[in-house]
Amino acid sequence: MAGQFTEESLLSLAEQFSFRSRMDRSAVGGPILVWGRGSVVRDVNGKEYLDFNSGQMCAALGHNHPRIVQALQESCDTLLHSHMSLFNDREIILATRLAEITPPGLTKSMFLTSGSDSNEAALTIAKRYTGGYEVASPVVSFHGQSEAARALTFSGWRQGYGPYAPGNYPILAPYRYRCTFCRDKCACDYTCLDTSFDLLDAQSDGRMAAVITEPLFSAGGVVDLPPGWLRELQDRCHQRGMLLILDEAQTGLAKLGTMWGGEQEGVVPDILTISKHFGGGIAVSATVTTPEIEERVAGTGMVVAHSHSNDPVTCNAAIASLDIILEEGLVDVAAGIGGYWARHLRSLADRHELIGDIRGRGLLQGIELVTDRETREPAFERGREVGRLCLENGLILSVRRNGSVLRFVPPFTTTREQMDLAADILDYAISAACT
Repeated sequence: MAGQFTEESLLSLAEQFSFRSRMDRSAVGGPILVWGRGSVVRDVNGKEYLDFNSGQMCAALGHNHPRIVQALQESCDTLLHSHMSLFNDREIILATRLAEITPPGLTKSMFLTSGSDSNEAALTIAKRYTGGYEVASPVVSFHGQSEAARALTFSGWRQGYGPYAPGNYPILAPYRYRCTFCRDKCACDYTCLDTSFDLLDAQSDGRMAAVITEPLFSAGGVVDLPPGWLRELQDRCHQRGMLLILDEAQTGLAKLGTMWGGEQEGVVPDILTISKHFGGGIAVSATVTTPEIEERVAGTGMVVAHSHSNDPVTCNAAIASLDIILEEGLVDVAAGIGGYWARHLRSLADRHELIGDIRGRGLLQGIELVTDRETREPAFERGREVGRLCLENGLILSVRRNGSVLRFVPPFTTTREQMDLAADILDYAISAACT
């Protein structure tokens, strides 16, 4: 149907009928995407783009992966939707398959729609299990934009949506590049955690339930955790009877070069949340916990569900996604892509003083842009201009931290030739933005 319209006519219709609020823009404008395969998308004018954000990070397996398309066709021929109170075969098979690859002990799964849903479910489970209601998250966190998830999203998209429910607290983030506690020390000494829990203990009315965190802060600026920090966080949670929730929406399922981001620290959370490319481009998420926690909260009559919870069609897409990840060895693929792309970023940093820091692992990497490498003053305007020029020249990426961080999430399908081209586009954009 899109072929019947020009970009101009579609934009005119969008002006009249589309809700124009978007994650990173509010103006109506192009490009208007109509097609995608692998690491490439195409707009209504026929122009192609390297998609180094994997859609909204949900197409990391590659746009329109044929095995995902096949799974959808299978569900079209059998059962798309089923009564949420009754089990269907696809959700049982998916839960069984997922238990084979989740961290040890995390074997009980429920299936929802979005990352926000899975995080809200995790928070509900933690509150029900502990009897508390107070939860905390690091200040560079992103956990979604539904009501409860936004209350614990501190990296942005927060002002003007309150008041939020009581009991949601920020804690300091281990942002080593900008840390004032241990900038001059050889390693993180966890002063950020000491300070955070001093404040939590002082503010709490004794009803703390959980801390939710990412094992690598993606939307907050591709901020890696210092070694040992996640383990320290878990210990401090458990000392207080709190649960640790790991939001692996943007880091899990092979993306960082391991199946889960938390496993690089040897940390098994109490609750794990999964979304993004879990459905290979189809909206499905999971909240996974232990049999002990499931037994207690299910026994209280807790219900977390939506009209499309556990739908056969989305669960079948997720089964196909797990097949692709395992059979195609995507853990190793992510490590290979990550190493090659990181070499490009280091080479660019050698040529451009604008690049102050390179961060991330596997498919999820970023660069922080500064006006001066000594003072580390953020280069907000130049970063936004680099992002604009990249899009104009056929490279889609995410601009974060008001422009000072560029985030790259190429799909698993990305070739070295495509990374070479992306690096050339980025090189040109940086040069042009600095002239």
